[in-house]
Amino acid sequence: MLKKATALFLVIVGIAAWMACGKNQTHFVFASVPGPSQLAVYREDPNSGVLTALTGSPFTIGPTPQSAVVHPSGNFLYIANAGQSDISLFTIASNGVPTEVTPRVPTGTTPLLLAMDSAGTFLFAANAFSNNIYSYSIDSKSGALTVVGAPQGIGLSPLNMKLSPDGNFLFVTCAENNNVGVVQAFSVASGVLTPVNGSPFQTGPNPGGLAISPSGAFLYTADSAINSISEFSIDSTGALTELPNSPFGQASSLTNPVSLLIDPTGQYMFVANEGSSNLSAYTIGSDGGLTVLSTPTFSTGAQPNYTIMDSSGKYLLAGLQSGSIQVFVLDSSTGILTPEVTYSIGSTPSSITITK
Repeated sequence: MLKKATALFLVIVGIAAWMACGKNQTHFVFASVPGPSQLAVYREDPNSGVLTALTGSPFTIGPTPQSAVVHPSGNFLYIANAGQSDISLFTIASNGVPTEVTPRVPTGTTPLLLAMDSAGTFLFAANAFSNNIYSYSIDSKSGALTVVGAPQGIGLSPLNMKLSPDGNFLFVTCAENNNVGVVQAFSVASGVLTPVNGSPFQTGPNPGGLAISPSGAFLYTADSAINSISEFSIDSTGALTELPNSPFGQASSLTNPVSLLIDPTGQYMFVANEGSSNLSAYTIGSDGGLTVLSTPTFSTGAQPNYTIMDSSGKYLLAGLQSGSIQVFVLDSSTGILTPEVTYSIGSTPSSITITK
């Protein structure tokens, strides 16, 4: 009887440990660094947010790497190489080490942006000089990309690109020559893009920042030219309607806002202000409206240009023009950010992505 009880106890302990491990899964952080054409890779401690560089990091990769995205499985990494107009595929080992699969996949001229649906079925590449978007299907076993349909022209150079959480719509921000910014909206069906009725939708003149609420109900653009955030609702067709008090923030603490981030719960928005080296913070109402947080800004290192949060919602990472990554801890009950550690990677990161 004692042996059976002991065995049962060990099984329960094992299950508890397995469940705890699942809740505190290790994440790997990948930062593309265009200057030296490198990829910096870190292991993120799930309990502290501390980053540890992998042996061999930074890795030399394709020329002028820009946007980087990780497949939901955590097995594949994709990077847009602006200097060679192609996309690199990497397999990710269990220890986080990336290995490139060749040959690289051709795309349009000067790819700057990548976006992937939450299921990891399709990848989209926005190209700056050819002013178009390539669509690819993703092989779930190998990660290989296959072109879907013809490239979708957008007529303008893209600034940012995001998919709606359900993957049904793709939104691309662009700046027109007459100092007017637009959001181009496309419906997505089996990877094929079709312009949404009424698209493009006008926004601020330089909409470099772009975020969509986790519910998929609201879209926001940050404009560095007029220091504002435009707020839109998204209807069932993908069409945008600007909210009554939009644009928001022209009299607030926004200074050259370049990146928007919404936490996984949809409660808070953080804005990277390149001009004042801080993050502005807001709560998001049920109507999509923004309200300045009681602590309106959080200081960062010099010129934050990129923000991302891991899937736990605990840690915010900010890429800095000074060539560093700064980690913050989020208090989900208050929206307060506490700086943790800053890591030098030697050159400005263009993109940061994290395994789920």
